[in-house]
Amino acid sequence: MAYDEELAGRIRDLIAAEPGLTEQKMFGGLAFLIGGNMAIAASGQGGLLVRVDPAESEALVARSPARPFEMRGKQMAGWLRVDAEDVRTKRELGVWVKRGAAYARSLPAKKGR
Repeated sequence: MAYDEELAGRIRDLIAAEPGLTEQKMFGGLAFLIGGNMAIAASGQGGLLVRVDPAESEALVARSPARPFEMRGKQMAGWLRVDAEDVRTKRELGVWVKRGAAYARSLPAKKGR
């Protein structure tokens, strides 16, 4: 499944003003990186892949529609999936874009970025 281009466009509209923003195809989707660190992606499996503070992962899963991201059967702390139906409105999507961007901004920029 290809990523949802309309969702990617909605993310782009919300994150476009971020300094150091780049886009890169990864994980079968389109990722938005700040300083070379992934913030959020329109996932190739549908919905969002959001990077968050690993210390907040469990609490976010408990109180939101997000679920842990799994790679090869292993849950990845600091990476969450959010289904497309849970980000239908600009407000719903904005919450996740803002969270992913804030975490990516908190990380040291990758060299050459």
